[in-house]
Amino acid sequence: MSDADDHSNIEFISGMKAFEGKHFSQAIQLLSPFASNGNPDAQHRIAIMYQNGLGVAPNPEAAAKWMRAAADNGLAIAQHGLGFMYMDGDCVEKDPRKAIEWYERAAEQGLAGSCTTLAMMYEQGTDVEQDLEKAREWYAKAGFEDHI
Repeated sequence: MSDADDHSNIEFISGMKAFEGKHFSQAIQLLSPFASNGNPDAQHRIAIMYQNGLGVAPNPEAAAKWMRAAADNGLAIAQHGLGFMYMDGDCVEKDPRKAIEWYERAAEQGLAGSCTTLAMMYEQGTDVEQDLEKAREWYAKAGFEDHI
């Protein structure tokens, strides 16, 4: 590993630690280059900061852009986050169909929260036709075998 790689790793780790430590102004400065270079973890955190105005002014367009980038790069938690944006109309136009697509992508990667969200939607008929069999399947994938 070169000195440049070592420095880059240190910068990334510092950015992640700044985010976790709620030093958002520092985190966005350190993580932005990594987000621009396609790092899904950095993209996801940048999205959260723009979505919630953490260390920056709230910017729904930037939040959606970075969440979609992280989701497109296969980060399950970002896929769930993008699904949530579409479900609530937060930073994007409300679109339950797209929400389900993104929840399903995250769920197929084993994200239990997405499995549970889909199960509840099908159980209650929220933005989908009620389907108790699909609800049971999603609950089972989330680890709740006998929920219904």
